[in-house]
Amino acid sequence: MEKKFKVPAGFFKNTFCVFNEIQAPEIEQRKFDYESKSGSCYYFTKQGMYRLSNHWGRLANSKWRLEPLEIETNSKFKWGFAPWASFYPDNSVEELYFIQPNFSNNTVNYQHKNSPEFDNKALLRNSFETAKKIKQIRNLLTLTSWAKYFEYEDLQELRKEIIQELVYTNSTLEEIKRKRQQS
Repeated sequence: MEKKFKVPAGFFKNTFCVFNEIQAPEIEQRKFDYESKSGSCYYFTKQGMYRLSNHWGRLANSKWRLEPLEIETNSKFKWGFAPWASFYPDNSVEELYFIQPNFSNNTVNYQHKNSPEFDNKALLRNSFETAKKIKQIRNLLTLTSWAKYFEYEDLQELRKEIIQELVYTNSTLEEIKRKRQQS
């Protein structure tokens, strides 16, 4: 770790960021740069922010997600690191988010449009619409009861086709299902 780095006041308000989980960094008996009332601890460096916390996701007026290590740890408190360039502006009105399904592990998440992962093809949505679509996609990925109304040979392929329509079009889930049942 390097010497204390000063972060501009209010920098973290209304931000979206994806932290990567890391093993505990070597601190060299350094005091935390900031400790929140909720128990999260922070170190600031020129490269980015280290955060030790037992809660991730919605934080006051920001959305900070932790991408876990390949081999999960049992500890409730997890270390995360994010470079400064990974903090993006957030608000509930603008269409800032795109949905990113992962069909190999049946998960779905969202990313910010300023993320290097944005392909300029996925539809951008505001926070509310993104959360609504993610809930629908999680149900499609984990439940099977919805599929009994369709003729199909491969459930995984049916899931993928419906989910991709949700990600890349403005069609509602009901419209997509109705169209598929008619064909």
